[in-house]
Amino acid sequence: MYKKSTKINSFFYKLIFYFWFLFIIGISIIIIIFYAAFKGYLGNLPSTQDIENPAMKVGSEVYDSNGILLGKFFSENRTLVTYKQLPKDLVNALLAKEDIRFKYHSGIDIKSFLRAILSLGKKGGGSTISQQLAKLLFTGPSAKNKFQRIHQKLLEWVMAIELEKRYTKEEIITMYYNKFDFLYNAKGIETAAHTYFNKKVSELNLGECAILVGMLENPSLYNPRNYPDRTKKQRNLVLYQMKKYNFLNTHRYKKELEKPVKINFKIQKKDFELLTYYGEFLKKEIQESLDEYEEKTGKKLNLYSSGLKIYTSIDAKMQDYAEKSVKRHLSQLQILFNRLKKTNKNFPFLNISKQKTKQILLSAMHRTSLYQDLKQKGFKEEEIIEIFKKPQLIKLFTWKGSKKVFMSPWNFIRYQKSIIQAGMLSVESSTGFIKAWVGGIDFNYFQYDHVAQTQRQVGSVFKPILYATAINELHYNPCTKISNEKFHLGKWSPRNSNGKYGGVLTLKDGLAFSVNTISARLISKITPNPVISLAKKMGIVSIIPKHPSIALGSADLTLYEMTGAFNTFTNYGNYIKPSILVKIENENGNLIKEHVDISRRQVFSEEVGYIMLKLMQGVVKYGTAKRLQFYNLTGDIAGKTGTTNENSDGWFIGMIPNLTTGVWVGWEDRFSHFDSIKLGQGANMALPIWAYYMKSLYKDMNLIYHDKLLFHKPKNYQSYWDHCNDEILHHIKEENMISEEEEEKEKEKEKNSLKEIIDFDENLNLKN
Repeated sequence: MYKKSTKINSFFYKLIFYFWFLFIIGISIIIIIFYAAFKGYLGNLPSTQDIENPAMKVGSEVYDSNGILLGKFFSENRTLVTYKQLPKDLVNALLAKEDIRFKYHSGIDIKSFLRAILSLGKKGGGSTISQQLAKLLFTGPSAKNKFQRIHQKLLEWVMAIELEKRYTKEEIITMYYNKFDFLYNAKGIETAAHTYFNKKVSELNLGECAILVGMLENPSLYNPRNYPDRTKKQRNLVLYQMKKYNFLNTHRYKKELEKPVKINFKIQKKDFELLTYYGEFLKKEIQESLDEYEEKTGKKLNLYSSGLKIYTSIDAKMQDYAEKSVKRHLSQLQILFNRLKKTNKNFPFLNISKQKTKQILLSAMHRTSLYQDLKQKGFKEEEIIEIFKKPQLIKLFTWKGSKKVFMSPWNFIRYQKSIIQAGMLSVESSTGFIKAWVGGIDFNYFQYDHVAQTQRQVGSVFKPILYATAINELHYNPCTKISNEKFHLGKWSPRNSNGKYGGVLTLKDGLAFSVNTISARLISKITPNPVISLAKKMGIVSIIPKHPSIALGSADLTLYEMTGAFNTFTNYGNYIKPSILVKIENENGNLIKEHVDISRRQVFSEEVGYIMLKLMQGVVKYGTAKRLQFYNLTGDIAGKTGTTNENSDGWFIGMIPNLTTGVWVGWEDRFSHFDSIKLGQGANMALPIWAYYMKSLYKDMNLIYHDKLLFHKPKNYQSYWDHCNDEILHHIKEENMISEEEEEKEKEKEKNSLKEIIDFDENLNLKN
């Protein structure tokens, strides 16, 4: 018995020895592994800077001049919240469901860890909130390979401890909620609250808090939009956990269980992302400022993830007025254009062959994503054309909203080219700040920007630059007389639009009536170089050919360039580059960049600027823009119309003392146009948009634009220049043999012509 007892004791001691030996070895291995992981021997660890400043991509917010949020630039649609903004139920639900001992451990919960191992994960995972945050911030999605996942876990443990060292419990919870991806581009709890319930996180009720916490386990599996029944079970599990750990009393728990799952789903991307025509221009200005900031400080900021606050010069009200003015006029102009279908079998193209039409459509087809996809799949050109000519369900733009129709992509291209397009830019005179930018008729259908991207022939709207050169270089004045006889310069022989020649005209009347022979004689005396030089000083960067025809507007320029150039007149000879960006602040509200007007330069004297304004007031009062009178706009208004070959482009740039606004109207393709000058001229295509816009501004008492503003008159301006045209106007009447009676008939014709075009709006007042 003694020997038997001795053997048992010996075996027992050996068992204890080996147990402790293996335990110590195991602990030592774990310590060594932890040490190796901590030192980075098992894989790269985030730097101290990364841990102290974890990657929390927050988009930059863009505001208008009055602090109204216009939208965001973001790679992840995230809005950060503070711990105080989190409802108590949201915090308690997280603790009850994910980590009840969160407040007492230092990143690793040994009890939960051992439970997970012993139950093989059937009774829940062992990850703490700190570990889950470490995974979100540093290790990423779980690896499918078991060994790689173990490696990830080790790194998560180390990073969880590091996070616990540097942050409070409240900060860890807040970071976790701000970082989590709830799907549908809802990054972070605030965006998730807006996406699923259309409310702020601080407004969430108990059931909504439980739904979002339930999603933390698997946002796809427990998504309330797709799986309401499954979501309800998960929500009830969260509520049960809350009751279990005394965050809920029995009465409240039972009451909440009975409620159905209700969501108010709304994807946030389209509501908050800044999808607009001036977006690219603004991004360029911002990036230049951020590059400059990095060069000065060594700190790199990212437009899409640094949480910047960007303040622009855009006025949301003015932008709205501008967009509505474009739609109001073009929707009616489109009706007139579509009437051409009755007589034009090649609609919307005019005066071109079938072969040329095919080339235009093929060229457009080659630019489509459908063509690129088919080409990559190995389809031949003939096969692709055949596919393009097969009808399919297509979403069309119409002026009354989108419309789904069966149409072939080939005919869709032709349809797109029939839609009238426009660009509009409104610039504050003294600062160069852009107040409204309409790059097209609808960004959802037509992304090409007609303000800064489209280069189109400018026509007569270029003439004020020519006239300013003549006044500046040759010291002409408004009363300088120029011959209106036919003009020839080599093979170049410009014609007047009315076919009338002879006699002389003052500089003022030459511009008012946009007489080509006057412009031709001016360019012959000045030569193109000084005109081009002045244009460059006025902000035009596009190539202007060194040919006399530039006097009549043969150059292809952008609306952005032309409006900026005209603003030099409104600003009395000072050019300021039109800009949108006012200032940039970082996420803490510290100033990163403030707009400094370094582009201001004096191009010509104040006197020359004022003379040009007076000349262009003549254009409005009795010249090519006299149609403005029908819109009852009073006060000091200067402007110039422009019409190009075959009525492909209509321009009008109008100025009041504190605002310069340019409008271009045309089609995607130059071969789409009106067949008559009556409808295709700038005074009909573009001018009404400007008029509608200005009427809206004048009516808004909260804005600073009204008819009491006057252009500032320089001391050395000669008053008699205002009256030098009286005798000439009488001479023009005699030359054209217009009696007073006939003149009244002409006025009536003009009125009826305008009425045909703009009388679709019953509220339009046509008082003369």
